[in-house]
This record gives sequence, structure tokens and C-alpha cells, in this order.
Amino acid sequence: MAEITAELVAVDGRLWAGDATLVSAQTTEGEIGVLPGHQPFLGQLVDNGTVTIKTVGGEVLVAAVQGGFLSVSTSKVTILADSAVWASDVDTAEAEAGLTSDDPAVVARSEGALRAQRRAKAGVS
Repeated sequence: MAEITAELVAVDGRLWAGDATLVSAQTTEGEIGVLPGHQPFLGQLVDNGTVTIKTVGGEVLVAAVQGGFLSVSTSKVTILADSAVWASDVDTAEAEAGLTSDDPAVVARSEGALRAQRRAKAGVS
């Protein structure tokens, strides 16, 4: 099985690093999937997007991300997010409450967090 080294880092620290068989991220150019052997690439992550990592062990990890960059070299994928939270760590009640906020940024973050949660539950990679 082919693999690529991957790392998910947010401003406040590294969330994950290891070997993956697939990394996908929502960028300003659309959703991109990165497999081992992908051509080098630099993309801008969308605000309120998701990043999905399929580990070599078959686990699917999904994070809600706020902005940042996706850097792909011949041997490594690095996701540098302004902020990121694992879908499993999203407080559903808090996110749902944010949907009724008068602040469009709060609504958008809540939507992104809930979308990441749905992707994680569906096992989407």
C-alpha cells in the first residue's frame, strides 16, 4: 500500500502527524484529494472547510478548519490551518446554537463544524 507522510498543524499546535493513504481538503480552487505520488501543489484552505485524512491503518480522521494552506511536496502533505478541531471534539449543542447567531462568522464556523461532524460519521474520505 502506497503512503505519504502527512501533518495537520493549527496555530495553537500540531493535531496529527503520520502516514496516510489519502488526504483531502477543501481549497479555494475546490476540494482536492492527495494520494502518494501527487504533484507538488500549494493551495489555500477555505474558511469553515474540512480536511480528511485516511491513515495507513484505515482510520478516517476529519477536522473542521478555518483558513490556512495545504502544501504538497513529493513526499509530504502539510496542512497549516489558522485553526482546526477534530470533528469528534465538536460540541454539537454549541455548534447548533451558533446557527442562530446574528454574527455571520459564528454561523459559518458552526456550519463548518457540523459539516465536519457529518463527514466523520459518514466515514467520507
